[in-house]
Amino acid sequence: MAETTEELPRTIVRRLVKGKVAELTKDMTEKREIALHKEAIVAFSESAKVFIHYLSATANDICKDAKRQIISADDVLKAIEEIEFVEFLEPLRASLEEFRRDNAIKKSEAKEKGQAKKRKSDVGDVQQNEEAAGKVLAQDISEAGPLVSKEAATSPSKAEKENESREDVMEDA
Repeated sequence: MAETTEELPRTIVRRLVKGKVAELTKDMTEKREIALHKEAIVAFSESAKVFIHYLSATANDICKDAKRQIISADDVLKAIEEIEFVEFLEPLRASLEEFRRDNAIKKSEAKEKGQAKKRKSDVGDVQQNEEAAGKVLAQDISEAGPLVSKEAATSPSKAEKENESREDVMEDA
């Protein structure tokens, strides 16, 4: 079986290590840049990989014991407890709750944005339908032709002829 090489990004490992070391040494009077050897970055990266593999195997066992196929965040937290890293549980639970809150906010914002877009789309559809109906009506009218024939439009109507003949009679009288 071919072995796959899974590398953690060195820049991220370096940033994490430097950040944590700086946090731990901030009470020291010297404020120097923390330098890390390349080998130290590789050692941190390999250590993190081993920890991730061990944690994921333990979480997988917990999941299988529960007759499930998908590892949940609760399975990972139980695995951390099982491998006796209990001191990490509270910070991890806090981070998980923060992640869930942020995710819920993002989902609700996306849902609101989608509803607003749909409402805007519905208004646009109504306007487009009204414009299309107006165009169809105008086309139907133009295709139907004039309601009055050209002869009728130029020749006087029967009522107009009667009025003219009455006026003529009154003038004669």
